[in-house]
Amino acid sequence: MATDYLVSKRVTNLGDSVGIPSEATTLQASRSNPLSTKVTSVLSASYADSDIRDALSLLDKRNITNNAETRRNIRLDVQKEVIESNGEIIREFGHVAEQLKRIGLTVASLNRGCEEMKLHISAAHLETSPVLEEASELLKQKEQVETKQKLLKAFNAHFIMSEEDIYILNSTAEPVNDRFFAVLSRAKKIQTDCEILLGTENQRLGLEIMGQTSKNVNGAFQKLYRWIQHEFKSLNLENPQISASIRRGLRVLAERPSLFQSCLDFFSEAREHVLSDSFYTALTGRKVSGEEDTSVKPIELSAHDPLRYVGDILAWTHSATVSECEALEVLFISDGDEIAKEIQAGRDNEPWNRASDGEEGAGLFDGIKALNELVDRDVAGVARVLRQRVGQVIQSHEETIMAYKIANLLNFYRVTFTKLLGAESLLLESLATLEESALRQFRALMRDRVASLRIDTQTAPHDLGPPDFLKEGLKQLTAIMKTYDSSFTADGSREADFIPILEEAFQPFLTSSEKLADHLAAPEDSIYKINCLIAARSILGPFDFTMKRLAILQNSIEEQSTLLVEYQYTFFRRKAALQPLLDALAPIRNTPEDLASIRSLEEFQSDALTQASQTLDDFLPSALMDAMENLKNLQSSPIGRDITEEAAENFCEDFEKLEEKLVAADREWEQLADKESSTRTRSLRELYPRTGGEIRVLLS
Repeated sequence: MATDYLVSKRVTNLGDSVGIPSEATTLQASRSNPLSTKVTSVLSASYADSDIRDALSLLDKRNITNNAETRRNIRLDVQKEVIESNGEIIREFGHVAEQLKRIGLTVASLNRGCEEMKLHISAAHLETSPVLEEASELLKQKEQVETKQKLLKAFNAHFIMSEEDIYILNSTAEPVNDRFFAVLSRAKKIQTDCEILLGTENQRLGLEIMGQTSKNVNGAFQKLYRWIQHEFKSLNLENPQISASIRRGLRVLAERPSLFQSCLDFFSEAREHVLSDSFYTALTGRKVSGEEDTSVKPIELSAHDPLRYVGDILAWTHSATVSECEALEVLFISDGDEIAKEIQAGRDNEPWNRASDGEEGAGLFDGIKALNELVDRDVAGVARVLRQRVGQVIQSHEETIMAYKIANLLNFYRVTFTKLLGAESLLLESLATLEESALRQFRALMRDRVASLRIDTQTAPHDLGPPDFLKEGLKQLTAIMKTYDSSFTADGSREADFIPILEEAFQPFLTSSEKLADHLAAPEDSIYKINCLIAARSILGPFDFTMKRLAILQNSIEEQSTLLVEYQYTFFRRKAALQPLLDALAPIRNTPEDLASIRSLEEFQSDALTQASQTLDDFLPSALMDAMENLKNLQSSPIGRDITEEAAENFCEDFEKLEEKLVAADREWEQLADKESSTRTRSLRELYPRTGGEIRVLLS
């Protein structure tokens, strides 16, 4: 391509030198052969070819001068350079060949060395193979030994207790603190985990460890039991806070129900002595040792009244019981669930103790119930002294009101202690016994009082008012009802509970007073009974728990009032001369024959009927005053007025019936007289002219 380039340049330069246009030059060149062919190939070449451009670029970089010599020698120069370059390459390849020869020698030497090393390695492998196998076996054994050592270490750390831990559990010289409880908890965990060892083929190890651990745990519980007893001796409940260590100790000891119950028995016994001594000091002002306590005001010296004496004793007992509950509820209420769980776990571990629990659910621990039982046992000594002292007061006083007030006070505290200690309590039993004793004394005194009345020798008062013994009994009943009204009783049972009291303190007096009416004639007997009933009603009326008895009294008053109405009614008819007329008309019917026969009756003859009319006229002006005079001893004017008005109303109704019969008889007589045309005589109404309206006006 360089040659073509040179030829093309040459032809171009030649054409330019002779002044021939380029086209003419081309035509001339095409005619000359082979030059023309060459020129044509050059001219026909595409200068867009990348190879040509690269060749031209190389020529430009060589800085070749464009002259004839250069153009002639360029090919030779290029070929020379190519030859020189090839020679240089050959020389370099010669050096490479020499190096490859040396490398080949080195590789052959290395191969020989490797072969020798393989031989040595094979020999060494043959020699060391038994040793390696033995070393591998030893390594495996070492690994197994190390694993066993780790297992043994872990086993000892988990199942074996150190001498120091055993000393902490069993020695009384070591305190019962957090470390003791931690070691005890670990020992119990070991006991539980020993069950896994018992499930393996070799049970001997598990049995030995469990036996030793159980021995240590039992010793720890004995130590804890003695420590709690010692703490109970010095425990001050006046500052009602049980220390956390004692609470924790009791919670842990609950796992041994027998020891736990024994501790509670010991505590209750100690507290019983303390409270009994305090109660004795509160009563007498002296300690049990005989030393006087100036800080205490003795109840026996300050309470001269029996009721106040009993009230002070009960108030002190209530205060001591409340303080005891507040001091112990921290133990049984806040930790009750934990104690219940521990007790249940202990009973599960001691199946021989479950047989004594009775029913299946009887052994469940109830914190509130346990608290109430413990407090009740603590105050058992106080309850005995209280029962003795209050019993002496009840038996030594023979005042009826006092006996009932004491019984009512005992009832109040019994209800209060029921809410505090529950329904089953020795203290409640003592209070119930004392209350029954006081009520029995009250009933006995009331019976004696009624028996001393000597009703047979007494008579009703002249004014027919309530007798003195009834007034006294009602006064006494008033005091009793006021006491009962202020008592603490349920609203639904107030009236029912008071019925026995009424039967003892009221009914005998009322019955005895009513017996005095047996010697009285009417209407004094009814007036006397009504006066007594009214007095009783006025006493029972203000209280809401006597409604049924008030209804009974009201019925009795109405019964006696009915008798008085009948008496007054009879009085009206007798004084007004109406009774004979009514008796004569009783068999007369409303037939014309019977009505006509009235004039033939003796009572309705002219003289007799005129006399009856005169008697009626004489009675009517003062009838009401005379009737009220009959009831002058009745102490309730409204009742007397109502009785008289009702009797007057009945009298007016009877008079109106008489009036109707007389009018009917006159009408029949007039009809008969017209038929017979006989001489007419005076009518019955003319002989007995008063009308019913006039009677009502005069008696109103």
